[in-house]
Amino acid sequence: MSIITKSIASADREARYLNPGELSAIRNFYEGGFSRLRIAVTLTENEQKIVEKASLKFWERCHDTPSNSGNRIYRSSCLRDQGWYIRLITYSIVLQDIEPLAEIGTIGVQEMYNSLEIPLLNLVIAIRCLKEVSLDLFSLEDAAELAPYFDYLIQGLTP
Repeated sequence: MSIITKSIASADREARYLNPGELSAIRNFYEGGFSRLRIAVTLTENEQKIVEKASLKFWERCHDTPSNSGNRIYRSSCLRDQGWYIRLITYSIVLQDIEPLAEIGTIGVQEMYNSLEIPLLNLVIAIRCLKEVSLDLFSLEDAAELAPYFDYLIQGLTP
């Protein structure tokens, strides 16, 4: 839920106007909007390149993994999932909120990967590789804004 939705919901529950702190937070959200959109556009436009480079890094680090076994289904599933995480991060960065990552990216995902017998540690390493490759595309300022979303995923998926 974005800062706007949270602020309005809170004020409405209490039958009051938005307070100066909430209005300031909303103003800051709007002022940072162009930066967040620029980051999301860069991730979206480079998703395939990010996934390809990150996968190579991952397979260098994890030689013995189902996605590197020669099985096309495992490999394509791995690439698909990495793209899916990039997409979730773009949602979160635009909203400036981890809710899409929490609701879609971590809750229930651990059980799914465990049921597929995919080690969660491998998934964490894959997300770290995505982070490394993605951050290379950005200035230090934009990378600092983006990195916490990857870190949230890494923490949420660490066994």
